[in-house]
Amino acid sequence: MTTDSRPSAAAVPLVPPPSPPLTERQEARRRRILHATAQLACRGGFDAVQMREVAETSEVALGTLYRYFPSKIHLLVATMQDQLGQLHETLRKRPPVAADPAERVAETLMRAFRAMQREPHLADAMVRALTFADRSVSAEVDTVSRLTTAIILDAMGLDAAPTAEQLSVVRVIEHTWHSALVTWLSGRASIAQVKIDIQTVCRLIDLTAPR
Repeated sequence: MTTDSRPSAAAVPLVPPPSPPLTERQEARRRRILHATAQLACRGGFDAVQMREVAETSEVALGTLYRYFPSKIHLLVATMQDQLGQLHETLRKRPPVAADPAERVAETLMRAFRAMQREPHLADAMVRALTFADRSVSAEVDTVSRLTTAIILDAMGLDAAPTAEQLSVVRVIEHTWHSALVTWLSGRASIAQVKIDIQTVCRLIDLTAPR
């Protein structure tokens, strides 16, 4: 009797196949959905974003909306991803001008913060969605994190690939920025305090500079 050494089906992790790229029409529909979501959130925050309202505003069927975004949390995290993507493009066209990497990152994050400040209801809705997100939204949350990392690394202006130590510092800066958003949105921190906190944490970048 021979023993089958192949792994059982239960032992093989099931990795879903990558989603096919969206057609031009599908991408246009997705853009309408995200735009409608941002509009509703700007007006009334997290509670104003209801799936039926989003579907009606973006002129798509409710079932179609759920195929793109399985829940309100998915939708709002995707909206934050979209907002950060637009910010990233703006920062690439008009990068920070400070000579010091820590100052450039602080300037960049304060520009991002001021963009959130202009639409506080939208910012609150997106941050709450990130806070409520469970494992089913992990892919979207990871994309938000990667975009934030890319924005910070661009501002640092490294001459080589980031080291493990530098990536660790970037993660700490990301956590601080997110926490600053939460405390400001809840009224527990002023704009001035947020700026001080961001400038302080960005000084960690100096510890990773080549000696």
